[in-house]
Amino acid sequence: MNIFSILGLLSAGIVFVIGLRLSSPTLGIFWDVPSAFIVVGGTLTSTAIAFRLDRIWVLFKTFFKIVFIKNVTANSKIITEMIKIGDAYRKGTPLEALASKSSDTFLKEALMMVADGVMTQERIVKILDDRANNQDVERKEEAGKLKVVAKFAPAFGMLGTTIGMVVLLANLGGPDSLKMIGPAMGVCLITTLYGCALSNIAFLPVAENLILHSKNLYLKDLIVIEGTKLIMDKQNPVILAEELNSFLPPENRINWKDIVGKA
Repeated sequence: MNIFSILGLLSAGIVFVIGLRLSSPTLGIFWDVPSAFIVVGGTLTSTAIAFRLDRIWVLFKTFFKIVFIKNVTANSKIITEMIKIGDAYRKGTPLEALASKSSDTFLKEALMMVADGVMTQERIVKILDDRANNQDVERKEEAGKLKVVAKFAPAFGMLGTTIGMVVLLANLGGPDSLKMIGPAMGVCLITTLYGCALSNIAFLPVAENLILHSKNLYLKDLIVIEGTKLIMDKQNPVILAEELNSFLPPENRINWKDIVGKA
C-alpha cells in the first residue's frame, strides 16, 4: 500500500472541502445539478469521442491498484532476487526452477528465454530491450490520455459559464429578471468550479502518478535486462551485485555479503 499517495488523495479532498466550508457555512450552495451535468456529462462524451471510455476506466483502476493494493516493486528487491538467482545458477540449479519462483513477470520471461537455449545471448538481450521500450511507450501513452481528458473538464466549465451568461443576459429585460440572475450566475460560476476541481484533483494527479509509475517500471526492466546479461555469463554474484547497485541511490544499495551463500 502506498501510504503517501493515499495521504495525498485525502489531503486534496480535505483541502477542497475546507476551502468550500470557509467560503460559506452552507455547502449546499456549491451543488448545482445543471452545472454537474454539463461538466461531467460533457467530459465523458468528449472522452468517448477521443478515446475508448473503457481504457480510461482501466487507467483509474490501475492507479487505485497501485495506491491501495501494492506499490511499485522495489528495485532493491529485484536486485536481491537476481543476485540469489545468479548465485544458484552458477552452482548448478536449472534456470527453469529458478524462473518459476520469480516474483516479477519480466524477469521470469527473461530467465525462461535463457533456459530454453534456442536464441543467442545477443538476440535475447535485443528482445528484452524491445519489450521494455515498447511497454514503456505504451504505458506513457496511456497515462498521457488522462492529461488530454483533463483539458475537457475546464473547457466544459467555461461552456457552462457561457450558457449561464446567455441565460442571464437574455432575461435581464424581463419581469422576473431579478429572480433569474441568481440561478444563472450559479451556473456561470459553479460549472467553472466543477471543471477546475475535476481536472486538478482527479485527472492531472492520477496522470502524473501513472507516468511516474511507468518510469519506475522501466528502470526495473533495465535492471532485469542488465542482470540477465550477467546471469547468462555466470558472473560472480559480487560482480552482479555491484553492477546492479549502479541503478540505485547510495542509501538503497545492496550489501552482497548479506545475500551470497544465503539463497
